[in-house]
Amino acid sequence: MSVSDTIMRWRYRAIPDHLVGEVLSKRWIDNAIPLLILMAVIAVFGSAIPDFFGAASITNLMRQWGEFCLLVLALMVVMVAGGIDLSVGSTFALGNIVALALLNVAEWPVPATVAATLACGAAVGLVNGVLVGFLRLRAFLTTLVTLIIVRAIVDMLLLKYSVPIAAAFVDSDLWYFFGEGSVLGVPFSVVVAVVIAIALHLVLSRTRIGWHILATGGSRRSAHNVGVSVRRVICATYVVSGTLSALAGLIFASRLGGAGADTGIGLEIAALTAAVLGGNSLGGGRGSAAKAVIGSITVMVLVNSLVRLGVTSGANSLLLGLALLGAVAIDVRWLKNYRKVLSKVYVSPTYAALPPAPATAAPSPYALNDRLRDVESLALGAIDGPEDVILDDADNLYAGNRTGDIMRFLAPDYARSEVFVHIGGRPLGMAFARDGALLCCVGGMGLYRIDPDRSIHRLTDETNRSWFSVIDDSRLRLADDLDIAPDGRVFFSEATIRYDMHDWPVDCLESRGNGRIICYDPNSGTTRTVLKNLVFPNGICMAGDGQSFIFAESWACRISRYWFDGPKAGRVEPVIADLPGYPDNINRASDGTYWLALVGMRTPSLDLAMKLPGFRKRMARRTAPDEWLYPNINTGCIVRFDETGRVLETLWDLGGENHPMITSMREHKGHLYIGGIFNNRIGRLKIEGADEAWTGQRSYWGRP
Repeated sequence: MSVSDTIMRWRYRAIPDHLVGEVLSKRWIDNAIPLLILMAVIAVFGSAIPDFFGAASITNLMRQWGEFCLLVLALMVVMVAGGIDLSVGSTFALGNIVALALLNVAEWPVPATVAATLACGAAVGLVNGVLVGFLRLRAFLTTLVTLIIVRAIVDMLLLKYSVPIAAAFVDSDLWYFFGEGSVLGVPFSVVVAVVIAIALHLVLSRTRIGWHILATGGSRRSAHNVGVSVRRVICATYVVSGTLSALAGLIFASRLGGAGADTGIGLEIAALTAAVLGGNSLGGGRGSAAKAVIGSITVMVLVNSLVRLGVTSGANSLLLGLALLGAVAIDVRWLKNYRKVLSKVYVSPTYAALPPAPATAAPSPYALNDRLRDVESLALGAIDGPEDVILDDADNLYAGNRTGDIMRFLAPDYARSEVFVHIGGRPLGMAFARDGALLCCVGGMGLYRIDPDRSIHRLTDETNRSWFSVIDDSRLRLADDLDIAPDGRVFFSEATIRYDMHDWPVDCLESRGNGRIICYDPNSGTTRTVLKNLVFPNGICMAGDGQSFIFAESWACRISRYWFDGPKAGRVEPVIADLPGYPDNINRASDGTYWLALVGMRTPSLDLAMKLPGFRKRMARRTAPDEWLYPNINTGCIVRFDETGRVLETLWDLGGENHPMITSMREHKGHLYIGGIFNNRIGRLKIEGADEAWTGQRSYWGRP
């Protein structure tokens, strides 16, 4: 290796360029700018105001913040669904006067007062929801009218009940606890706001209704097309908004015990400023409770600090308006440029020099031939993309379909077929367990088990998260191939943790080592990663010793062996380090050797580009994806090798006339069955001299 190559290799090892893209791809990156703004506001006013961080000052600010945060959360729920609610300030004032009138004048008990107040807020929200959701009126104009009507109702109630409210005295510790009480030293209003914020976060991120709300805000037409009841979702968000606004007004009533004509005026602007300043999008589909909390703290600190500095109320409104304008501008520019920036920095190639490709001319063991030219075609036109193929004890043939089915072709002629199961995702590698169940890796979904009665069970879709990983690598993105150890443990490969199945060329462009091998133990129900930093790990096959398995790394063009038990446990040793193509699935042969599928062949141009990460990065940024350098997957090959790495024979189809693309092969009773992820058929080839009684189930489980 030259000095320049050595320097380049260590430069890409020492500087993890991909971390920038991984950080930008995180959901919480949306909170970075609002959080920086919050820290700046606190730093500026904390240095300008004496005793800014005093206990009394912070306690008073927290009580006000709890009420204000509820309003911002109310507005956030509506905004996430693609709407807006300008009536939150008026509903806040309505909740305040209703609570005081029922408690002081009607002398209702506190629980009944709370329930009635929340019901009034929900009723206002229901009116908004029906008008906007079901009658499809404009949200801005509708809630503006509601603001005016509710404010008029509040004014009428004030004229009638303000004097009796002021003259009455409530003798209830529970009532005063709402506004003045504390839980472990934390004001009650803050506890309520935090609990509701956590609940909303869980609803939006972990529940079906939350996903429906986000989908509705992202695209109402698309949400409707996938079965979401858009009108009902919109109506529900306004009901939640009205209820939370009334709750804030109730706590405010408990804290101050009075009502005035100016109660709630301007709160809708402050709440809208806080929601947008926190990063919630006015366009809908993007927002969270955390963003609402950050924005509400920022605005509350800003407003209270200006009051303490003696700034007039007009200047306060001016600054809030400017803050809202700036937040909207940032939101628009962020949405416009975020994906563009991420697309330029996320793809991060590294230095990946391959060993020289072996010759494919005689006397090389990879010498070209036409042995696949006469492969028989089974299920021609009846299967689409059989990435892996496998046969059961009754000689029936199974293969995954691009549409999410596992097809079964019935022996002996395989002319008849049926959908064995519809699994939903993309079926990839398969293996039969000792009890006859079919285990399958499903791209984007994880590891699944199909029992003989065709019932489907998810075994695992996650593994242990890496301690120092920026992205959450616990979820499985591209479970690929698997094999089963004698004790039932399932070892399977995940080709990449950064890209989905349709983005496999991008992973090749990086060749960073984004893949791993994972073990699922059915005895304990646990899943853990056993090998990581692999370069697109693909095929896995148990060795005959029952203590190790052989695995392929496609973009590294190599085969290795890993011991999971025995005296060599934990060791990885090379088997074949310099393949002429990209290895895929590996399976046992009847004579104790192994069959290997080469999905495509190396090219000098791509081999050279692997040593030029800067070139590949510029190609990814400046060139359309359909013009990138791709691995050549138009010429497939089957290789038979032994555990020492000695290549015993190769099977080619020169020119790709019959079976050009090969991702898997299975030996069964003297024949080789061949699959390819881009093929519309399954190949069958007679193997001269092979044991015609040998099957994979007999080799693994000793069946007769």
